[in-house]
Amino acid sequence: MRRTKIVATLGPATDAPETLTKVLQYVDVVRINFSHGDPEEHQARVEAVRKTATEIGRFVAVLGDLQGPKIRVARFANGPIDLAMGDKFTLNMTLDRNAGDQRQVGVDYPELADDVEPGDILLLDDGRLQLKVDEIAKPEVRCTVTVGGKLSNNKGINKQGGGLSAAALTDKDKKDLKTAIALKMDYLAVSFPRTGDDMREARALLGEEGKEIGLIAKVERAESVANQELMDDMILSCEGVMVARGDLGVEIGDAQLIGVQKKLIQRARSLNKVVITATQMMESMISSPLPTRAEVFDVANAVLDGTDAVMLSAETAVGQFPLETVQAMDRLCRGAEQERVAQQSNHRIHENFGHINEAVALSAMYAANHLDGVKAIICMTRTGLTPLLMSRIRSGMPIYAFSSQPLTQHRVALYRGVTTVPFSTSSTSPEAIQNAVNELKKRGAVKEGDNVIVTRGDQSGTHTMTIVRI
Repeated sequence: MRRTKIVATLGPATDAPETLTKVLQYVDVVRINFSHGDPEEHQARVEAVRKTATEIGRFVAVLGDLQGPKIRVARFANGPIDLAMGDKFTLNMTLDRNAGDQRQVGVDYPELADDVEPGDILLLDDGRLQLKVDEIAKPEVRCTVTVGGKLSNNKGINKQGGGLSAAALTDKDKKDLKTAIALKMDYLAVSFPRTGDDMREARALLGEEGKEIGLIAKVERAESVANQELMDDMILSCEGVMVARGDLGVEIGDAQLIGVQKKLIQRARSLNKVVITATQMMESMISSPLPTRAEVFDVANAVLDGTDAVMLSAETAVGQFPLETVQAMDRLCRGAEQERVAQQSNHRIHENFGHINEAVALSAMYAANHLDGVKAIICMTRTGLTPLLMSRIRSGMPIYAFSSQPLTQHRVALYRGVTTVPFSTSSTSPEAIQNAVNELKKRGAVKEGDNVIVTRGDQSGTHTMTIVRI
């Protein structure tokens, strides 16, 4: 059983019913990218996923991803331009959107002139080009090219070190948020949040109708990882985080990104939140049926760091080999999980627990890891909290979330090492426990002579652990 979950972005490459059916055999969460398409397209894809997943007997969660305040240059009148080091180039806040030329281009973010000062470095097209700010002459930001290259329409702008003041939630995002509620999405990712307050604003906007949607903070701004206090505030403000390495890497630099990724994964797990590692994980497979060796090790390192999920973007949305890509991701995750470091944990071993369900969940995991003959954990759960707590511990032990709640059945699809089993948990009698064990026997997960750990509770939470010998 693969423990690390796979998130795949849907798009034209997965729209064919036969392709979608094959891809969903490997995918745990599908991503709907609100940067592309309209509500009708999103609805059609979500409905197709839910219908197909039911037909093949899998629980697949749906993650919506808001576009956020992507700051971009406008368009060039005569196509892409080539900028050389030392060239003078102006970002003009009031220039016609289609009038860019070799000397200047418009920008869709009027506040840029207020957010920068001479000496700042602006990074265009994911850092492929760099401009040094020479002078602010509103509405113009006059620059010198320090790293040249080709610049085309609508490329993104970042400020090295962060500091652009654009609000995390745009008017478009607020409309898309309503679409996410209408489609009953399981998770919603917020792009470019600066602090936990942006995530708390998103939660408030979801309101009562969207209270069951799990929020994911896409960590993309330098400000959000400036220190551990800010990082922890971001993590604690939502249900999980995404290490969005594209814009984050541009703002903090490649060298810093390595340690930040590892720390984000570690802190999210310590704070009992889920974490997704994203961006360019299998980028070459957009046009190649095999990953590069660098991509193999990138995926493996994220798995060994303890990420809950690895994410595919253009590789599955518009790539030529969506099925081969998810198959390769599945293969690499399984390979990395065989390493001993992926199954060892010191998670909170020297800490006190504040809640009974924490103590039971983590006790069950340590018992499972150290008692000979244990082959599975059955967690009878209503909300999914106990299997989440269990999944924070590195282990090779499969965790089965037995639940009758549709929300929980899909929510746990993102939790590392957790598999959903539809099951009535209204009773936790010895007979009900035996029925749960029999369900695993029927699935071939356990056999005669194996030990199974069962956790259960009541409305107040999980409070009991039992070891059953089959």
